[in-house]
Amino acid sequence: MEGAAGETGTAQTRAEALAQDVLGCPASEARRALEDAQRLGVEPMAHFATLPGYDDTLTMARAAGAARLPFSPQVPGDLHSGAALMRLDALEQARAVRLQSAAADQTYAALQFHEILALQSRPAPPEGLVAVTRRSVRAALVAAQSQPLLSESRQRLVRRWPRASASLDLSRPLRIGFALGLLALVSVVALVPLLSRPLLLPFLFVFIVLPALFRLAAVLHRGVPGEPPPLSDAALPLYSILVPLRDEAQMVPQLAAALRGLDYPAAKLEVLFLVEEKSPATVAAIEAELGDARFELIVIPDAPPWTKPKALDYALPLVRGDHVVVFDAEDIPARDQLRLAASQFAAQPEVDCLQAELQIDNGAESWLTALFAGEYAGLFGQFLPWLAAHRLPLPLGGTSNHFRTAALREIGGWDAFNVTEDADLGLRLARVGAQVGTLRSVTGEEAPIRLGAWMRQRTRWIKGWMQTLLVHNRHPGDLLGELGWRDFLFVQVHVGSLIASSLIHSVFVLSLGLQLLVLGPSLFRLADIWDVLYLAVLIVGYGGAFGIAIAGLWRQGRLDLAVYQVLLPVYWLLHAVAAVRATIELLVRPYHWNKTRHGETRLNRQLAQR
Repeated sequence: MEGAAGETGTAQTRAEALAQDVLGCPASEARRALEDAQRLGVEPMAHFATLPGYDDTLTMARAAGAARLPFSPQVPGDLHSGAALMRLDALEQARAVRLQSAAADQTYAALQFHEILALQSRPAPPEGLVAVTRRSVRAALVAAQSQPLLSESRQRLVRRWPRASASLDLSRPLRIGFALGLLALVSVVALVPLLSRPLLLPFLFVFIVLPALFRLAAVLHRGVPGEPPPLSDAALPLYSILVPLRDEAQMVPQLAAALRGLDYPAAKLEVLFLVEEKSPATVAAIEAELGDARFELIVIPDAPPWTKPKALDYALPLVRGDHVVVFDAEDIPARDQLRLAASQFAAQPEVDCLQAELQIDNGAESWLTALFAGEYAGLFGQFLPWLAAHRLPLPLGGTSNHFRTAALREIGGWDAFNVTEDADLGLRLARVGAQVGTLRSVTGEEAPIRLGAWMRQRTRWIKGWMQTLLVHNRHPGDLLGELGWRDFLFVQVHVGSLIASSLIHSVFVLSLGLQLLVLGPSLFRLADIWDVLYLAVLIVGYGGAFGIAIAGLWRQGRLDLAVYQVLLPVYWLLHAVAAVRATIELLVRPYHWNKTRHGETRLNRQLAQR
């Protein structure tokens, strides 16, 4: 027993001595750092790299010296082409890269603490072993396997969903047929009142009244679950953050500060910045932030499709976390959002995805941003929680959606060719029976301040809804069998209304305006039951949209924006213009991504994370 105790003591002493060498600090501080790593349940070298004043390069270089190994700050570039290929699903855990040639046999490895201790006890270090950081290993492997990763990002979903992928099921005849069908629908709505007024009501009921009733039901929804008990630092899992960026160098300092401010153990967090190769300024801006050991840069090859979901799919094999979340360049998430999400996942093992609430920070900037803020307040604060409570298919937001990584991989990730990948992914989750919930945590977002920027963004969204509706209805029997009648009909009505309601509304209002010019005040005499019904449709349609916006703003304490919501008829007319543009784009460039430029708001978006 005494011998065993002595060996344990000796091992502890050796570990503390190595920690002191790596950190270059007094023995008491090294001991405390080791104890903290043990308490958190993390690898000591990963923990040391995240301590203030340290990074992975410094700590690994000192560790290499303690083990009598050479150290390289990066894997040499000539290894990229010679590095042995490995299965893509093994990339997430890769810690070494080996090159065998006639001239050399070298292994570049990111060593762990216990491995360094073992090397110290050897008479001599292994020949050909070079210490590097884990980020260097991954960078070399990504460079060596960029083409397989690119191919996987475009084909993974096709293999998982061969009958529901935008790259296969969005043929030109289908797109032309959809555009003609939409034109026919609008024409019928415009002409039917002149021929047979009762025939218009079914269209108005499906695309205006039913969606409005859904919104009114969401206004009355009060079943908000309480927060689960928070997990301790030791119980928290490894969490990954994906941040796709393109031409957004100006947003990087704010974004990096927001991510550094997250209340989550640094050694249990990885942040992958996914930057398009053709965005050199953004690449440089991220490189300037890589002193933080949590941050890692993944450069996305310049190849079609140039979409956000392709970038996310490219990085999916690299994700190490048990959970993964997507943030956009302008996002300012609540400090405790990841901790809250991890705790809710632990308390609800049946839930595979959680959507946090998106709130517009610059809503007071103009009438347009105020309407955008009201729209988001109603959608994320009222409508999505109502959908989650009733287990209806939930169209995700483009950001702040948290996943169990295994579940996300199981469904094939994102559709690289769908320009509204969030709504598409929400429907795929519903098709496999995955449960989606909402998270009582806020992410601050920036609304477009210019009408042109808003129009480009909304055009892309509506085009993506068109893609989603077409792709998933290519084989309606499959969709019905997987969703069941209730959810199947809900998807048709909800997604269909997102596309067609603004067009029908605009034709309806313009027709009403023409009649007013012709008939004058006599139009409002409600001569028959059809006049009453049409007026009721108008009231219910506006009432649903206005009511849910006001309810959401009231919940946020932003009733100062309520007065702008009376401009909803104008907002819907803008949506109609965007729908026309989206239809044209669906025909001529279905996979084009209209990039939203951020960082243009004149208001001060505080980093006081809620």
